[in-house]
Amino acid sequence: MSAPYNVLFLCTGNSARSILAESIMNRVGNGRFVGYSAGSMPKGEVHPHAIQLLASLDHDISRLRSKSWEEFAVQGAPKLDFIMTVCDNAAGEICPIWPGQPVQAHWGVPDPAAVEGPDPMVALAFADTYRMLSNRIGLFASLPVESLGRMAIKRQMDDIGQTRDEPARA
Repeated sequence: MSAPYNVLFLCTGNSARSILAESIMNRVGNGRFVGYSAGSMPKGEVHPHAIQLLASLDHDISRLRSKSWEEFAVQGAPKLDFIMTVCDNAAGEICPIWPGQPVQAHWGVPDPAAVEGPDPMVALAFADTYRMLSNRIGLFASLPVESLGRMAIKRQMDDIGQTRDEPARA
């Protein structure tokens, strides 16, 4: 493997969690990691609360879109080095065959798009999910992947996915 490393975040709808993770990775990856996102059944649009949160945190939202994971399983797609599922549904689905055998892990986090209620409560759910993903992605981005073997990287990715951080209480 050689930098930059391509990281794909998967979720079923590709409208919230995986979009947040893509944006976070592109910020903290510092050119060493490039983040992408996709879904098994994309919603076709990014959740408005995800866009609002990312814009408020000065992320570039101009290229964000909800897309199918099939885009990354075809010839000419970016060569993937790492794949993380961020929702439990996507983790249990039969994924495409990924060229290059990327290292894969599951990092399930709560779905902020499933939260119903007043806008401040939904915004808090999105902020919590962002915080959880940011913590995990920060840990991942600090790994010395250049000097670790595939099995050691996989073990580290799995450990990061087990990070327990409680959601904030309203």
